[in-house]
Amino acid sequence: MKIGIDLLWVRPGLCGGTESYIRNLMDGLAKFDKENQYLLFVSKDNGESFAKYDRQAGMTLVTCPVASASQPRRIVWENLHLDSAARAQGVELMFIPVYSKPLSYGNTGRRIPYVSVIHDLQALHYPQYFSRGKYLFLKGMWRHTCHTSRKIVTISQYCRRDLAEHYPDAEGKSTVIYNPVETVPSGMPASEIEEKYHIKKGQYFYCVSSMLPHKNLATLLKVMAVRKEQGSAIPLLLSGVGGNKESFATMAEELGIGEMVIDTGFVTDRERDCLYENCRLFLFPSVFEGFGMPPIEAMRRGKRVVMTRESCLEEVTQGRAVYVDKPYDVEEWNHKIEEAVCLPEERFDFPEYTLEQVVGEYLKVFREAVRKEAK
Repeated sequence: MKIGIDLLWVRPGLCGGTESYIRNLMDGLAKFDKENQYLLFVSKDNGESFAKYDRQAGMTLVTCPVASASQPRRIVWENLHLDSAARAQGVELMFIPVYSKPLSYGNTGRRIPYVSVIHDLQALHYPQYFSRGKYLFLKGMWRHTCHTSRKIVTISQYCRRDLAEHYPDAEGKSTVIYNPVETVPSGMPASEIEEKYHIKKGQYFYCVSSMLPHKNLATLLKVMAVRKEQGSAIPLLLSGVGGNKESFATMAEELGIGEMVIDTGFVTDRERDCLYENCRLFLFPSVFEGFGMPPIEAMRRGKRVVMTRESCLEEVTQGRAVYVDKPYDVEEWNHKIEEAVCLPEERFDFPEYTLEQVVGEYLKVFREAVRKEAK
């Protein structure tokens, strides 16, 4: 089967968890699917970041005349031309890893069955993050995707319930496939991060997160301030992209903990993995996620995780973390951190999130979508 994958939306280094998700999934498809042929629709400015797949058997890059960095133009091109480009390439199934299923679907000629992924409905829960125009655009695209996709993948049971509540068209089409999480040793000595960030192995807390308000980092900063007052000198390192970095830095300074909070900015996977491997605890204060890969990545490495139970988070971590019941309660956070520090490290495998397992589930959905279209 010839399967097209839309990668035009990827802005390397700027898409956070969704980019990690698709790159992990692509690695899994390249490794475990030896039957299908994949056409990867990339842009003029992100194709190089996917070049390794062009050297894989069964995978071919198709460079489209648009730049991913120009989001408005990319969205227009995608909606007007991607479907016809896929049909011209003989694609038998189109896979859209995000919400951006083309509006021009099936206007002329042969209709291609589509499988789309909806990671979360953040705009419906936090409309204040979005302009009025983008809010309405997202609502419309989700409705169109649910109505016209042959199958819809959601990344947690929480997300599936949320989708069914807001978009009844998704009922009967949606399938939960958890995100693929690839965990490999960093191969980086701890001394490299110790020198770079002036920290010591096993003597810092770590967090991977954007700085959007629902990530709840403000509470974490308040916790660090309380801990400083109590005499704790363990710093917090934060890695991530997106959100208001200036506001985060200002708050840290105002709380008098500027020297205890280190924003690493974007880091390579290798450096991020080394930071996971050598932290004392992993802290994840987010109150809204579609899946939430970082806690799994930390727990796979044996690290204790302190986090909230909100949205899908207790579901995907399977009750194995140390949970804060009141996400904004600084005192409870501090208490749970003290509890977690006393626990021995324990590694959890989470076989449900391995590349082989997840790829098998996606291939099943792909086959079902094509069979249903043929009827």
